[in-house]
Amino acid sequence: MSDKTMQEVTPETLKSWLDDDKAVLIDIREPDEFTREHIPGARLVPLSGFNPDDFPHDHEKAGVFYCHMGDRTARNAARILATGFTQVYQLQGGVQAWKRSGLPLNVNKKAPLAIMRQVQITAGSLALLGAILAWFVSPWFIILSGFVGAGLIFAGVTGECPMAAMLQRMPWNQNVGVTDTAHGATA
Repeated sequence: MSDKTMQEVTPETLKSWLDDDKAVLIDIREPDEFTREHIPGARLVPLSGFNPDDFPHDHEKAGVFYCHMGDRTARNAARILATGFTQVYQLQGGVQAWKRSGLPLNVNKKAPLAIMRQVQITAGSLALLGAILAWFVSPWFIILSGFVGAGLIFAGVTGECPMAAMLQRMPWNQNVGVTDTAHGATA
């Protein structure tokens, strides 16, 4: 059993470490989130394909992992600690804290919203539409809201989201320019 723990590092301290080449920065979000915005120099290693063995180099440096606000990173600490870095950190507050600190951020405003945000907007819109139509047109439209609710339950239970899969195939989500950055290339 390892006594290694994942500690937090502030955005300002992390910036200093990156400037001094003392840290390896790893973004564990999904490619669509990374494409929209990421910290310069971050390597993309999404949790959906995360393998602790993907980190054979740079173990003499601190491994700093981040997500949107820090919750995903904290929930996956055990997997992250298995990467082999002697020092493992989480960016306190994630990319949102980095942004609030006024530090540089690569932003692509032309990139589509993250798929899960698109799912939330679509599901919420369909559920609301079903309720409105049920109220003003026919009570049978409540089936639309029920169908959306059942789909969300299915996605939560199975980890598979048919709506997300459908949205990923939409034209606005194609060719967003993300490449595999696990080995240092950036988008």
